[in-house]
Amino acid sequence: MSINLGRARAFMAAHGRVLDRRRFEAVTTGSDAGRTAVIHALDAYRNPDGGYGWGLEPDLRAPGSQPGGAQHALAALADAGPATSPHTPALLGWLESVTLPDGGLPFALPIGDPVACAPFWVQADPAESSLQITAAVATQAYRAARWDEAVRDDPWLAKATRYCFDAIRRIDEAPFAYVLSFAIQFLDTAADTHPKAHDLLDRLGRFVPKSGALAVVGGAEGETLRLLDYAPETGRPIRGLLDPQAVSDDLDRLELGQRQDGGWTVDFTSHSAAASLEWRGHMTVEAVAVLRMNGSLI
Repeated sequence: MSINLGRARAFMAAHGRVLDRRRFEAVTTGSDAGRTAVIHALDAYRNPDGGYGWGLEPDLRAPGSQPGGAQHALAALADAGPATSPHTPALLGWLESVTLPDGGLPFALPIGDPVACAPFWVQADPAESSLQITAAVATQAYRAARWDEAVRDDPWLAKATRYCFDAIRRIDEAPFAYVLSFAIQFLDTAADTHPKAHDLLDRLGRFVPKSGALAVVGGAEGETLRLLDYAPETGRPIRGLLDPQAVSDDLDRLELGQRQDGGWTVDFTSHSAAASLEWRGHMTVEAVAVLRMNGSLI
């Protein structure tokens, strides 16, 4: 093992936001107190309408509730399990309230104050369903549902699931890298309760190169979604479609990705100085978590 956990901890102390420092604590200690602290830290981003905003998605800094905020909130709740939040039903209710008639979520809702928000959020059509964001949110909901019956049994998740299955069935050529990545993640998590997800996962698997690397066309120079970005967990259905050597190679890449200051970086463009550091903190937690769940970190 070549990573220095002490330097990673120092990086988080120096640069990480409170939520990610709490997530780092939960990942590295596995304590019940650490998991509960994640839930409390998440409350700072919550709005009275039940949704989440306030820069929980680092490049979406406006205070209003957004599907992108819901994605990150559910991801934090999933990471905090088996601890649960009393606010989760309100979040699911908010998601129901902004879901479009076909069952999908808009990529983003109208943004009143676009300061430091990425253009792709600001310019999104709030009247058009997005497979990318619906699959991303539903994926994290399925992860949270492993711990929380309120999520597992909620009608919003069933509605979003139907939309995603229908949209994925219509894919007949390689989609944009982020759409493919989130669709794969959705099918991988939904497969625990929906057998039909396996066939659709096989269908999308033909668009994944042997290396597992998905180039982001139109993104920053060299921007790429890596295998462990969409297939981080061992023993999952998606791993059966991937070359074991590619998994091993990507674990080596991730392990070697720690910078001198102790943190990891991202290869996409951040839209504010705050977002740049926040993404690094987020990625540092993710890197340590993935290495640990794959047995590369004791």
